[in-house]
Amino acid sequence: MGDLGSSLRHTVPAELSSFVGRERELARTAALLGAERLVSLVGPAGIGKTRLALRAVRTLRRSEGADVVWADLAGLPGALRDTLAQELERRLEGRGALLVLDGCEQLGERAGALAGRLLARLPRVRILATSQRTLGLRKGVEVFVGPLPLPPEPQDPASRRSTGDTAEDTARAIAAEDADAAGVSGYASVRLYAERARGADPSFELTDRNAGAVAALCRALDGIPGALELAAGRAGRYGPAEALRRLTADPLGFLTGGAGRADGADVLHAHRPSSPGERLLWTRLSVFAGSFDEAAVAQVCGFGELGPEDAAEALRRLAPALLAEPGEPGRYRLPLSVRAYEARRLAHAPGTEAALAERRHHERCRVIAERAAWLWRSGAQPQARALALRELPELRRAMDPLAEAGPAGALEVAVSLWFLWSACGLEAEGRRHLERALALHPEPRPARALCLAAWLAAAFGRAGAADPLLVEAWTAAVLEGEDAALAYLAHARGTAALWQDRPGEAADEFRDALGQLPPEPEFGPGHEALRAALEMALAHTGPAAVPVGDGEPGAPADLWARSWSDYAQAIVQRRKDRPALARTRLVAALEIQLALGDRLGQALSAELLAELEAGLGHYEESARLLGAVSGHRPVAALPPRAERTLRACMSPEAYRTAHEEGCRSTLRDLLPEL
Repeated sequence: MGDLGSSLRHTVPAELSSFVGRERELARTAALLGAERLVSLVGPAGIGKTRLALRAVRTLRRSEGADVVWADLAGLPGALRDTLAQELERRLEGRGALLVLDGCEQLGERAGALAGRLLARLPRVRILATSQRTLGLRKGVEVFVGPLPLPPEPQDPASRRSTGDTAEDTARAIAAEDADAAGVSGYASVRLYAERARGADPSFELTDRNAGAVAALCRALDGIPGALELAAGRAGRYGPAEALRRLTADPLGFLTGGAGRADGADVLHAHRPSSPGERLLWTRLSVFAGSFDEAAVAQVCGFGELGPEDAAEALRRLAPALLAEPGEPGRYRLPLSVRAYEARRLAHAPGTEAALAERRHHERCRVIAERAAWLWRSGAQPQARALALRELPELRRAMDPLAEAGPAGALEVAVSLWFLWSACGLEAEGRRHLERALALHPEPRPARALCLAAWLAAAFGRAGAADPLLVEAWTAAVLEGEDAALAYLAHARGTAALWQDRPGEAADEFRDALGQLPPEPEFGPGHEALRAALEMALAHTGPAAVPVGDGEPGAPADLWARSWSDYAQAIVQRRKDRPALARTRLVAALEIQLALGDRLGQALSAELLAELEAGLGHYEESARLLGAVSGHRPVAALPPRAERTLRACMSPEAYRTAHEEGCRSTLRDLLPEL
């Protein structure tokens, strides 16, 4: 058994680097080892289990002089695994020792049996095990080791990641943002990256200029210490912003030092499932861009030789080696590096394996998008938004026109998600998905997609940008007999007219829209939303014609429509010189608009509030409100009415200062009642 010498040590291996961000887990592990005979550190590859075990063992040696035997199972020759139990029993018989079994996943299901046998036959031995899997023993305590704490997203993630046309554009936009270095340095993931980066490049410093890129890099790498150290090791060649761009474009190439070289990165293939079915599941899981649960895995990955029940069972066994989704029990995701590695394997899989997995993934996304649209139409709009945002990474993948489902499949999902683009603040992203898929779709292009693209361009784009789409969409809608599309085109024209301060024209268009909309439209907003839009236009042209509403029963069940109705009532109250009542209605509208993420609605409501404040002589408050929504306004919109008043009543410097303060604030900051 002399060949085991390199794997069994009577000394603790040297620590290759310092210990960052695991103080709480260390204290718990050391305390448990004082009370339990078996403690297992369980978690994904690269998460830091071995490092935590090293530090815990060193702590125990200092405090109690523990006799330690370290078994490196990753370095154990395969031929010697069958005799490992006998050799350990021989060496540890009669000793009061702490045995470290490092890398138990290498033994597969035999690891649990090994630990159980040793505990039974060596009563004075304690075991500290590290593994990507649970050992399956009732005795002992498991400590799940998770990622290092991460800085939060600078904004709503759904909105933040929509910047730019590609993932690389998004990475550039995030990296370009300044951040508070002192704030992000409080997170262990950032501290680890900065420490290792200084080792690779002694001139590296965490500053306000690069803190945003470092934070985004840590989030992209999921807070996994092994991946963070690989990335930090490139600091001498790439600054954080360039590293983020390269990581986003080619995770494998960046982390392994060159595209196609995966052999050097332990984080990429330390996961070695013990059965072909589990190995197959690892590869199929790469079709998910975000998190997944058991039902999703059974639906998407359960086919062929790995059926739905087998896929779900394999997921349960592999769960400790995956990243748990914070705050969502039962949902997991692959680390970026592992997903990229397995996606390459899937792309080169024989036969139709990859195409079938992609089709099943797209079908699931299509059903989810339709479910979210149904929830929205049913009045459960917060739930619809939450579902769409939770599944947005998958839905984005399904809207790739170059994927297996093609541009037609991409447009089908994008059209179902119309509310996410028009009412939940992701209009720029929606326009990009539609434009990209429409550009690749053969003639004739579908009326619904053209209609939605025209609507978004008219409501949020530059003046005239929607005109060609409006013409093509109208022709397609007539040919296809899509009455709902014709109604929404009128609605789009009315919305654009309202932004251009032409409320009379807007009212005419909104009337046409209501007249053409079918009783039960299959997509897009319902009658309540279109009626609220008409009320909004009438409030400017004929306020007496606006129905009186008080928010009691009889108000629109459609929350989004209710916010627009409240806005229309605020206009009426303002015209009647009742600023307090107008403010009450605007606050009610904003509560809904903020909950849904309706940036367009927030802009209109905040600008009317700014008018009220200016009318009361509260000029700085008014300017701050305008600043808070300045990024929400379409480029084609005329300047807010309040701006003319403020520029006449304030000095340029005072207006600029207050407006800039608003730009750095949120509506919730400026309106305590929200």
